[in-house]
Amino acid sequence: GCMLELQPGGNVFTPAEASYLKSQLLARLATVAPDGTVQNSPVGFFLNAELNTFDIWGQRMGRTKKFTNVASYPRVALVIDDLVSVSPWIARGMEIRGLAEPLSGLEPPRPYYSREVIRIHPYKIISWGVEEGGAYTSRRVDTPSQTKRAPA
Repeated sequence: GCMLELQPGGNVFTPAEASYLKSQLLARLATVAPDGTVQNSPVGFFLNAELNTFDIWGQRMGRTKKFTNVASYPRVALVIDDLVSVSPWIARGMEIRGLAEPLSGLEPPRPYYSREVIRIHPYKIISWGVEEGGAYTSRRVDTPSQTKRAPA
């Protein structure tokens, strides 16, 4: 894939991707534990357009395995997908590979969430069936919010 230039306003997502992400409520977050065990968790997500991050909140996020996992190993994958149609079979979705920060003491977007969040800084965006024509796309992104060097 090619390097995506930051759009006006700094958005790393195409208009079709941003629209798709806003229409979806659930994702699956894959994290790796210190012993190498992979965990895949269903999560809600907030697209933080200002920072170009995915923010994962929860009612007790700071006490979860995924929060502990990203504290020791920040590389994650987040999948958001759905079925447009079963007949014919039409699937669409996105995979975001990124570096996750476990943050504490933040003001949550909903009163029932705890004050911890997993903030994902994307370094690779893969999509299928999202763009016009349903093409598969894959590209690396560099955002100002990335503080660590992203893996290849």
